[in-house]
Amino acid sequence: MSDGKTSGRTYYNSCYQHGIDEKRRIQIPAKWRPESEGTELTMILWPKHQAGTCLRVLPPEEMAALMADIDAMPNGDPNKVVLKRFIGSESVQLTVDKAGRIVLPEAMARAAAIKDEAVLVGLLDRFEIWNPARYENVKAADAVVAHEAFKLME
Repeated sequence: MSDGKTSGRTYYNSCYQHGIDEKRRIQIPAKWRPESEGTELTMILWPKHQAGTCLRVLPPEEMAALMADIDAMPNGDPNKVVLKRFIGSESVQLTVDKAGRIVLPEAMARAAAIKDEAVLVGLLDRFEIWNPARYENVKAADAVVAHEAFKLME
């Protein structure tokens, strides 16, 4: 049985619904946890979906790729500093504790409407943390466009 890891790379696939404890800790699936203890993940408040805000979690290599994409933008592009400011101010570095949990910062959890339960959604190279009701709306919206999206793979 595959553990979701291939030659050192983690693939974030599937969906998991977990409860959140009184300290806002949520369990990360074992196959999604960094192999190296102390590896920092980056959690970003992600406002880009019509269903509402979620929390997007990037492993180090994906955060580095995001920064490279932003750095490659022309210095005269006003969006460059906006992205740096937004991502810089609306993100946190976090590590997975020995029990396999991360702590959701209070302000970020509140902005994403995450309280007692959350859905962790794999995006293959990163994952998102959603309020369960919001994720149901996202899932329904995705189903409407999935047929067209899959045509890109043919």
